[in-house]
Amino acid sequence: MKVAGVQMDIVWEDPEENFPRAHEMAGEAAGEGARLIVLPEMFATGFSMNANLVAGFWEETRDFLSGLARELSVFVLGGYGEPADPRPANACSIFDPNGDEILHYRKMHPFSMAEEHLHYLAGETVETVTVEGVRVTPLICYDLRFPEPFRAAAVDTDLYCVVANWPEPRRRHWSLLLRARAVENLAYVLGVNRVGSGDGLVYTGDSALLDPMGDEVAAAVPGTASVISGEIDPSQVSGLRDRFGFLRDRRREIYDGLESGGS
Repeated sequence: MKVAGVQMDIVWEDPEENFPRAHEMAGEAAGEGARLIVLPEMFATGFSMNANLVAGFWEETRDFLSGLARELSVFVLGGYGEPADPRPANACSIFDPNGDEILHYRKMHPFSMAEEHLHYLAGETVETVTVEGVRVTPLICYDLRFPEPFRAAAVDTDLYCVVANWPEPRRRHWSLLLRARAVENLAYVLGVNRVGSGDGLVYTGDSALLDPMGDEVAAAVPGTASVISGEIDPSQVSGLRDRFGFLRDRRREIYDGLESGGS
């Protein structure tokens, strides 16, 4: 299956400007044969801590994603803020070619350095869905720094999609961690980040698709709005996992009880 990541420049808190941008770039990806098209975290607004404003665009953003999937007859993954109790959540969904939602995920790790945890509710589950034979697990931005949810989903996943608004000062960490998650879980990783600037931060994108050995399948030009794409082969995932016993050799029964023995 061919997948594509849309590295777009997001206009701050302005869905009416961002929807046409996403539509044009998704159309380009579909024209190149992509079956799953992935948009960044909060693609309609940028990573705003004005949570109630962002969540107010929830319905129209989901309608846009659903309509885009239906119009292009593809699967579409996009991130947005949504109403929740006691505060909004940072979420993403996958819509199928009929425009139906087939997966919904809430960011497990709000970014405390930006006080996201004070504005957005943390999710508590990891979600996976099969898209045309490829098992897909989405995660959102700061989740990338935590190997635990990736590992928890590993045996049921061929492709992790990490959607993000990851700023330029920590771009090296973004690229390093994408590669690490691919290697340690023997799975494809598609990281889709934004470019441009918002709320005083600069974003260089550095979107990339990595294969299960951590090798680069495709990479975006930093700082440039662009589409990257590549083929996902689930048999490569299963073949490598049969060959290398990294996941089989885990000692899950003892990990939760581990404590430091240092003094």
